[in-house]
Amino acid sequence: MSERRFAILAVCTANICRSPMIEALLRAELDDTRFEVASAGVQGWDRKPMDSMAAMELMRLGQSATTFRSHAIDSYLVDSADLILTATRAHRSDVLAMNPQALRRSFTLVEFAALCGIVDADTPQQLVAQAAVRRSLAPAKADIGDPYRRGPEVHRMIADQIAEAVTTVSTRLNALVGSETVRG
Repeated sequence: MSERRFAILAVCTANICRSPMIEALLRAELDDTRFEVASAGVQGWDRKPMDSMAAMELMRLGQSATTFRSHAIDSYLVDSADLILTATRAHRSDVLAMNPQALRRSFTLVEFAALCGIVDADTPQQLVAQAAVRRSLAPAKADIGDPYRRGPEVHRMIADQIAEAVTTVSTRLNALVGSETVRG
């Protein structure tokens, strides 16, 4: 009998720039036998490809967006996620409007990455629980800006910010399940 994989949901506005990048990078770096990753948008467009500028940045980071299609967030995705990583605090509020009980497993990506370095845990579930308890220690500036319809330099900055936070999160999660960070 195989153990259920730890489910991570990445959330942004339309699910065409930030959350698909978070999803793709987490999938590439996490052990896929232990983790599953999805993404959605709080104002999600259904079945749209990733924004072309964001997709180019994802390619620069070694991943492809060719098969990606956007999804609107729904209660099933929120309820089934063990960890919800949002681009901004406003997105986290949107998630909580759908399910207030998701508070203890919802963080901005930057917030959770910071907490990964300061909380003790032996499992991914404990990491999420301890991060929720110590949330006040996270940086006040924890939002990832929206690069949509902005210039290449903004897309590059946002992509690098996401990549750095994802590496921190995936390294810690993989260590907790005894896996090396995977570079897909």
